[in-house]
Amino acid sequence: MITAECIIEIKGLHTRFGDHVVHKDVNLSIYHGEILTLIGGSGSGKTTLLRQMLGLEKPTQGSVKIFGSAPTNLSLQQKSIRSRSGVLFQQGALFSALTVFDNVALPLRELHTLSENMIRDLVMIKLNMVAIEPEHASKMPSALSGGMIKRVALARALALDPELLFLDEPTAGLDPELSESFVELVLTLRSEMDLTIVMVTHDLDTLVALSDRIAVLADQQVVTTGTVAEICRLQHPFTTSFFKSIRHKFDQKDYSEQTWKTAPTLS
Repeated sequence: MITAECIIEIKGLHTRFGDHVVHKDVNLSIYHGEILTLIGGSGSGKTTLLRQMLGLEKPTQGSVKIFGSAPTNLSLQQKSIRSRSGVLFQQGALFSALTVFDNVALPLRELHTLSENMIRDLVMIKLNMVAIEPEHASKMPSALSGGMIKRVALARALALDPELLFLDEPTAGLDPELSESFVELVLTLRSEMDLTIVMVTHDLDTLVALSDRIAVLADQQVVTTGTVAEICRLQHPFTTSFFKSIRHKFDQKDYSEQTWKTAPTLS
């Protein structure tokens, strides 16, 4: 029995673009406090599913609920859902014409309820949380390294103190040292801010280091969910290929199954 609160619930989801079927009867639940990683081959519909969770696209059929409500329902409740969620887009997606400070300040200013003094204080707090020093606040994105862009984008995603965080290829383009540092930062923030995280990544090191559970999107469905060890042992063409380089590590008899880092209790 799962005792943790269900944060995202997807039921009977179908997605069709003309004659092309992307999803067929997708079902998935994501629980409070976990890091769930969505994996799948090229064209499996990972990005589309992520966009549907964000309310940027509507499925052809079925439902997506976040905090118990549909994210595409344009209402005050839907705006509340978005304020409770943050997104780190692939490559950071910082606004090139805005400084680091103004990129992070943007979601705070859109509230139209905070003074500039309060916004300044909150922005500097968020930058400090992701280890961006104050002297970098006035820089333009073009002056930042790849690792700094990721951290600033993460600060922007966390600007409104969200409960739910979406990470799209968070360590793509980073060297191994920066990638490991970013993973440690995400784990620290997850613990400090009590975050639920949904991630898409192709990076095996990031996946193994961060994932509580993995959902495998293949054959137009979520074919299974489980821990890294469980999914690594799955006999499916995609997972066999995806986990080929590390599969032997999970065949050791004395290997201890990965367990939840927080929240969901299974029995």
